[in-house]
Amino acid sequence: MMRFLRWTAAVAAGLLLAGCGGSSGDDGNGHEGKGAASAPPSTPRSTDAQPPTALPSSLTSQRLDWQRCKATGNSAAPSDAWRCATLKVPLDWSEPGGRTIGLALIRARATGGDRVGSLLFNFGGPGGSGVSTMPYYEPSVATLHERYDLVSWDPRGVGASEGVRCRGDREIQAAETVDATPDTPAEEKAYFQDAADFGKGCQKAAGPLLAHVSTTDTARDMDLMRQVLGDAELHYFGISYGTELGGVYAHLFPKKVGRLVLDAVVDPAADTVGHAENQARGFQRALDDYLKSTGQDAGQGSRHIADLLTRIDAKPLPTSSGRKLTQTLAVTGIILPLYSESSWPRLTSALKSAEKGDGSQLLALADEYNDRDASGHYGTMSHSQRVISCLDDKQRPALAETKRRLAEFERISPVFGDFLAWDTAGWCHGWPVPGQYDTPDVSAPGAAPILLVGNTGDPATPYEGARRMADELGRGVGVELTWKGEGHGAYGSGSDCVDSTVDAYLLKGTVPKDGKVCS
Repeated sequence: MMRFLRWTAAVAAGLLLAGCGGSSGDDGNGHEGKGAASAPPSTPRSTDAQPPTALPSSLTSQRLDWQRCKATGNSAAPSDAWRCATLKVPLDWSEPGGRTIGLALIRARATGGDRVGSLLFNFGGPGGSGVSTMPYYEPSVATLHERYDLVSWDPRGVGASEGVRCRGDREIQAAETVDATPDTPAEEKAYFQDAADFGKGCQKAAGPLLAHVSTTDTARDMDLMRQVLGDAELHYFGISYGTELGGVYAHLFPKKVGRLVLDAVVDPAADTVGHAENQARGFQRALDDYLKSTGQDAGQGSRHIADLLTRIDAKPLPTSSGRKLTQTLAVTGIILPLYSESSWPRLTSALKSAEKGDGSQLLALADEYNDRDASGHYGTMSHSQRVISCLDDKQRPALAETKRRLAEFERISPVFGDFLAWDTAGWCHGWPVPGQYDTPDVSAPGAAPILLVGNTGDPATPYEGARRMADELGRGVGVELTWKGEGHGAYGSGSDCVDSTVDAYLLKGTVPKDGKVCS
């Protein structure tokens, strides 16, 4: 089973995990949040609107005990500038006075004067650990760090925040042999059985938490975080899936929106099938650009790669590790370097090696994507991604429906189409809890302007998503900035135009003209 992560893979690749110690207690900020005075809450529009029940003071008045972050696993602790704490949040937001769970937070105080407030980061996924990523991402946002406390967290069900592990390492490796594009009734049965087994494992591991890890739950966590950190408004930088999370927050709390940047924007109007079609177009577009950069005809080069994958499906390639490179692992290995143009040479080398019968390089790329280390231990990001997205997504496309769509998906992308088509049927097959919506509501009338950054060469979140997010947020809220570049995301990717525009918005409140283009 596979799904192309809505995650900043260029940031994630090679990151070391740094864990959090400490517990709830003293805030430790030494700052009062700057920004506009609090506004009354918006009028609830639907069942996903702000609960009318007031939050208990045990939540809103909790003080965070910021302690030195601890090392985790083989990773060293981050520098002394970083502190970690645990925030208490309700397990079930419909019962805010009931059982609580702990969310792991990490923070580094602003390095300069004239502090704006806290700047929360979500790096995507869903399922990405902000606690492990934030210290490594700090050099990319050093200018922002001068005036903001940099804050991130592990969302519920992720990492140190009640992280869910649905399978052990041996089971994960065994599942890699399941064909993600089944060709026979036996392969179909194995594919769907694997999906159902994974869901059962998640249910056993997560227990009651499985029904409370939605994007809406996390958006509510963010607003409690804002209050406890002492900020009148939420200042936020969301990347990839983090843009969907930011949109949901803006819908729930439009009057609490401060300066929000959404980079690599997920299309909020796309349902399960629409999102898969978007990614098929996006990854095929990125592959075409890669092939053109090597002097190949995009169409001919794609057919050549598709033929290679067909041969690997029939006969997996040997590797230096002794493991076999299956078709599914080969596609995963092709996907990873498309997230960043700087990784394209690795793709060239891996494809040449595979053509010669050696799958070692593609397998190494797939292992990076799947968060497998040299000892054979797998991370849990994909587990968290699945428990969150399957609670969000209501749609469960049936086998017959998927088969009817196969030809259209393959037309969109001869390399990735069939994988993404089958994924729509298998990803949440037999999931133990129902999904919540077809598409998220991100309408945010009355919210302050939100900066949306789209990249024309983005494979995972095609740039059309930025305009659709602007439309869904509502008139006068979404402000679109386009970069004509390559890779997943735009900020910090080499465009002075993008970086300076985002910095001016976050540091000075300067809103660019809607539709600005950086080439």
